[in-house]
Amino acid sequence: MAAFIRREPLSWEEKLQDMRESARFDVGDGDADAENAIAEQFPPRTSAPPARPSSLQRPPLIKQPKVFVSNDCAFNCSYCGCRCSRSRPRYTNSPEEMARLSLSAACNHPHRGVFITSAVCRNADYTEEMIVETMRLMREKYGYTGYIHAKIMPGADPALIEQAGWLADRLSVNIELPHSDGYAVIARQKTRRSILAPMGGISRMIRERQGERNDKGRLFAGAGQTTQLIVGAMNENDRASLRLAEALYQKYRLRRVYYSAFGAGDEAFDFLPSVSTPKWRSRRLYQADRLMQLYGFSMEELTPEEAPNLPMDLDPKSAWALRHREQFPIEINRADFEMLLRVPGLGITSAKRILHARRLHTLTPELLRQLKIPLARAKYFITCNGRYEGGLLLDSFNLRQQLAAPPIQLSLYEEFPGAGLSS
Repeated sequence: MAAFIRREPLSWEEKLQDMRESARFDVGDGDADAENAIAEQFPPRTSAPPARPSSLQRPPLIKQPKVFVSNDCAFNCSYCGCRCSRSRPRYTNSPEEMARLSLSAACNHPHRGVFITSAVCRNADYTEEMIVETMRLMREKYGYTGYIHAKIMPGADPALIEQAGWLADRLSVNIELPHSDGYAVIARQKTRRSILAPMGGISRMIRERQGERNDKGRLFAGAGQTTQLIVGAMNENDRASLRLAEALYQKYRLRRVYYSAFGAGDEAFDFLPSVSTPKWRSRRLYQADRLMQLYGFSMEELTPEEAPNLPMDLDPKSAWALRHREQFPIEINRADFEMLLRVPGLGITSAKRILHARRLHTLTPELLRQLKIPLARAKYFITCNGRYEGGLLLDSFNLRQQLAAPPIQLSLYEEFPGAGLSS
């Protein structure tokens, strides 16, 4: 009789430790640095579900707790830590266990909610059924009314997607790769169709059920749909990533595209980069993404063919302005709203404040400072009633040095004047 070694099931603490590791590969409602807070997000297991938190008026912003139904993946995506070929202890939680774990994580972070995700256990429908049942228990058995972000598995049945949409505030399907031919190389069990089909189904359901509420008073995926794109896994340039993001926003009306920097794993693959993508690159993509969504920039403007990668030392708006010096300086008393938004250092709030103030006064540099308009960068690109305070730098090679700033540790939602996204 052949001898074999039977490993005991993972303890609760071992599962939590594994989730902290797996959370690095799945961005929920935060940026690529969210894993820095993962060690804080999983409290000890309790014997009873925690008290129900109050309802949330809007989705969480950063560092959302992530809980995993399973890390026992049937897929073998080379970039993922849960891939089936990787040697690691495996677990699959029951919906009851998941409901309790999710409630514990959510209630310890009441303003962030919880992101329920999973590796593809057995198949897409089996995994999605467990996610749906977890949410049903949270909502109906334990009365949780807070924010839930639920993962939709590639190829999941539309009926399961609809059930998930009535239970979750936000749904996401991860597209992950910028080129469809990449799936055949590094994610062979996935296809662009298996991802775009549920993404399109979610988009259609949200449109068709807009304004409708179920018998519990819930909107269908009221916080919309998002996706995640892995940066650098295919040695692609930033132009390719932003082109895909722009198309997804337009076709599927996504709320957000999240950018996760590729991390080189503990196994070497000839078809994957040998080094990890630097975190600053995903941050620059986030900045460019917001310029596209909120400031009227296009992918072509931010990453033209002659400059397909975002620079490390400049935020995307400053890089654009340096390529278009002929459009500056603009007169702050006459420029329209759209052009004000293109001035490095000026954000939406500052532009609105300028428009309001100039109805009453002729704006001068002194008055702008009184209005708390940031001029450290903007002064090189504007005149105030004909006055220019940028010296001779607008036409100088030294202007880039004045605008440049090293990549810094910033949250996706922190105010960062260098990004041109805040006022």
